[in-house]
Amino acid sequence: MQTIRNVFSFLLLAGAAQFATAADPQIYANKNGAIRGYDTVAYFSLEPGAKAVKGSDEFTHEYKGATWKFSSAENRDAFAADPEKYAPQYGGYCAFAVSHNFTKSVNPNVWEIVDGKLYLNFNGIAYRKWGKDIPGSIARGDANWPNVLTSCENHNNCRS
Repeated sequence: MQTIRNVFSFLLLAGAAQFATAADPQIYANKNGAIRGYDTVAYFSLEPGAKAVKGSDEFTHEYKGATWKFSSAENRDAFAADPEKYAPQYGGYCAFAVSHNFTKSVNPNVWEIVDGKLYLNFNGIAYRKWGKDIPGSIARGDANWPNVLTSCENHNNCRS
C-alpha cells in the first residue's frame, strides 16, 4: 500500500512539474534570439514607423533566459546597464494579444514607444486594434502580465 502511495505521489508531483513548465517563457524568443534577433535599444533612436534594426551575433547579452542581439557594442552595453529601460513590454510578446489575455509572436517592424516603453505587435491589424485605445490596451496588458504566460495552456499553444 505504501508503494502505491509513493508511486501516486511521484506521478502527481511529476504531473504538477510538467504543468508548471507548460507556460510560455518570460521573454519571446526564437532561434534568432529575443524579439527575433532585433536590437531593442535601436528602437529608441528610430523615427516612428521606421524599420527595426537587426542585431548581430557579435554583440549579444543574456537576460531573463534569452539571448539579446544588438547592432553595436554601445547598444549592448546600454542594455546590459539597464535592461528594464530597453526591453519591450510583456517580454516582447504582442501587446494586442497580451491585452486580450493570450500570447502571440511579433513582427519587429510593428512597434511603438509610449511613455518611454517599447511595445511590439504581431502585425498591422493587431497594431491598429491595439492603437484604437492605447491607454486602455496598456492597462489591460499590464493587468494580464505575467499571468498571461500560462494562458497558452488554455489555447494549447505553449512554446517549449
